[in-house]
Amino acid sequence: MSVTTTTNAVSTASTASGLRAQQRRAVLERAMPSRSRRTPGILLGILADASIVGLLGLSMWLIVRAGEQPPILHLTFAIVGVRALAIGRAAFRYAERLFSHDAALAQLATLRSRTFAALVPRVPGGLEAHRRGEVLAAFVDDVDQLQDEPLRVRQPLIVSGVVTALSVIVIALISVPAALVLLVALVLGGGAAVLLARRLAGDQDRDVSAARAAVVDALLERFSAGDVLSAFGALGLQRDRIAAAEHRLAEVQLRRTRAAGLTGAILGFASGAASLLAILVMLPNLGDGLTAPLFAAAVVVPAAVFEVFAQVPVAISARRAVEASADRVAVLTEGELPGELVADSGDTVDEDDANRVLRPVPGAPLLEVRGLAARHPGSTADAITGVSFTLDAGDTLVVTGASGAGKSTLALALVRFLESRGEYRIRGVDARSVPASAVRHIVGLCEQRPYLFDSDLRQNLKFARDSEARGTASDDDLWAVLDRVGLADWALERGGLDARLGADGAWVSGGQAQRIALARAILADFPVVVLDEPTAGVDRELADRLITDLLGAVPRDRAVILITHTELPDTVSSVQLRL
Repeated sequence: MSVTTTTNAVSTASTASGLRAQQRRAVLERAMPSRSRRTPGILLGILADASIVGLLGLSMWLIVRAGEQPPILHLTFAIVGVRALAIGRAAFRYAERLFSHDAALAQLATLRSRTFAALVPRVPGGLEAHRRGEVLAAFVDDVDQLQDEPLRVRQPLIVSGVVTALSVIVIALISVPAALVLLVALVLGGGAAVLLARRLAGDQDRDVSAARAAVVDALLERFSAGDVLSAFGALGLQRDRIAAAEHRLAEVQLRRTRAAGLTGAILGFASGAASLLAILVMLPNLGDGLTAPLFAAAVVVPAAVFEVFAQVPVAISARRAVEASADRVAVLTEGELPGELVADSGDTVDEDDANRVLRPVPGAPLLEVRGLAARHPGSTADAITGVSFTLDAGDTLVVTGASGAGKSTLALALVRFLESRGEYRIRGVDARSVPASAVRHIVGLCEQRPYLFDSDLRQNLKFARDSEARGTASDDDLWAVLDRVGLADWALERGGLDARLGADGAWVSGGQAQRIALARAILADFPVVVLDEPTAGVDRELADRLITDLLGAVPRDRAVILITHTELPDTVSSVQLRL
């Protein structure tokens, strides 16, 4: 029994390890530029490092040969070669950095957008197990770290491998024993440096990651809860916590620096040993088929070769850091999606594509829901069940119910953030048969707590209409929609479209935030607008006016689903649905 249990445990661990490796590879491949973009940087890197080795060897050959006082014409090619290699070293290095960084940074933009697209389906319930600082560190720091895969891992390994191999071959043409000495020194000294770097990098990268996440988490808590901490006199304690986290991060980074210094010392010792041993093995042949200039060149070349080879331990350490970052990103983006969340393909669908795949079926209502049921991730009970209604353009459906009745769950199901059971059709087409992003071009959600960017009013509105199909919203369009939602006078008092809204809309009231969210929905031209608890946090005296203004601002050819737990003004004409 124990043997069977052990075997099963080993098999399970092996399967889990293989799955993690597969997920890691998927993340790393997203970070890699195309082969056509990264090849020029690799070729230029080989030329730059080959110029370093060639410059040192040829310079030493020229010095010793010039000491023999031959005719000047015999030195011309070497003089020209030294100059060419000196210029080429700098020129090739500059061009290599230009091409390789251009490719990596261009890919970084694609990587970040694809990572964000992979996170979107997991937002309603798929990320709650992770701290905010952990998610932010993964999306910012770890995604940035992934650009080291092409820059500091694969390219240096390829370049140093090619140049080192070519250097050993050239030394072998001068003296086979010297080439063997260099090869042995590379295997022993370089191998020891690589093993040391690999061993130390694993522990240090985990410590750096944990320390960095702790710093980010402490800073986020300080800025997001600053008023509470100040009210209870806890700012000092929080500052101490931040200082302790930063001290811990500095200690880990210092250990990493010491490890890098030790690796460099090993390579320096191996380089010196290779040169000394090369002298000993070549001395018996000096003057007997081995000239003094070639002897001198073969003695100094190992120093340049080890300078090039020094990229390998650095690349190994960087690879461990990149793999650790890829693992943390994979935990957020590549893990199995809970069955309650919509497994979207991540492909973006523009407005024209959405209208094409959701082309109206003659006689079908705009929205049709029959027996809809949905639940949140990790829950064993449905949050809503048996929901049915139809909606046409111009209709207003008011969804009411007590807190916890599932009203917001219905909103998430309608915009396809949550998977649902039952019948859900848009324009007669099954909503589950089309990409979720296509549904979100038809059904727009104004959240209970709209997110406002720490920017000006213009940028908080303009992104809602920025497409090839309808162009970008002009300032006149923005003023028109602000007037429609009743914010034009307020915006003028605040300084116009350049008025700042503060972090998380700190300088905006709850009612104003709801009006800004509705303005976005109008600019986006959603046929169906879902207003989720727009009066939450608004005084009862202002709630009726806000509801009336919001519903009146929606164009008449749009359908509205209003989710609320409060009574509506008598002036509102709607169909009621109680959960």
